Amino acid sequence: MFYIIDILGTIAFAISGVLVALNKRMDAFGILIIAFVTAVGGGTLRDVLIGETPVSWMKDMSYAYFIFGSTVFAVLFRHKIDYLRKSLFLFDTIGIGLYTVIGIEKGISADLHPIICVFLGTMSACFGGVIRDILCNEIPVIFRKEIYATACILGGITYFAISQLPVVTNFVFVISGLVVIIVRLIAVRFKVSLPSLYKD
Repeated sequence: MFYIIDILGTIAFAISGVLVALNKRMDAFGILIIAFVTAVGGGTLRDVLIGETPVSWMKDMSYAYFIFGSTVFAVLFRHKIDYLRKSLFLFDTIGIGLYTVIGIEKGISADLHPIICVFLGTMSACFGGVIRDILCNEIPVIFRKEIYATACILGGITYFAISQLPVVTNFVFVISGLVVIIVRLIAVRFKVSLPSLYKD
């Protein structure tokens, strides 16, 4: 289950990276690089911080194959995607939901405090997108008013709250990941955002 979630998160983030690169009119090499760093950037930072080296995608070539396959798929079917911005948002949202759970599980495996596990999950989910946006000359979403990292934190809190109940582990994964996705979707749908400290 953990491995499947990791692969699904990798695919979702790779496609979101491709969509951003296509918007920026990058060449084939640029699209592949953006897809790759979006997919594994957060996970790489997470693994380095907890001392799990070589990082996961270096030990398992499946990650590289899935990223490459997702890139080719997204490029070939880009004209079939009706609303590019909505598709980018959807895949990015799915990605942060899946990677939040993965990061938390990695933290638990490393015997870290639950609060640190939540932060690790948030980092796993957000920092691939941060690297992507910086390379694409955009202000990262996490640094704007949008509910992004906050959704990951709420998902992390939900994970530890539910894990105290007699619930099957797989349901803990699914429910906490869905909390991240649903909070993000609701925030965008109803234009809920964090207050800004900037004043005219």
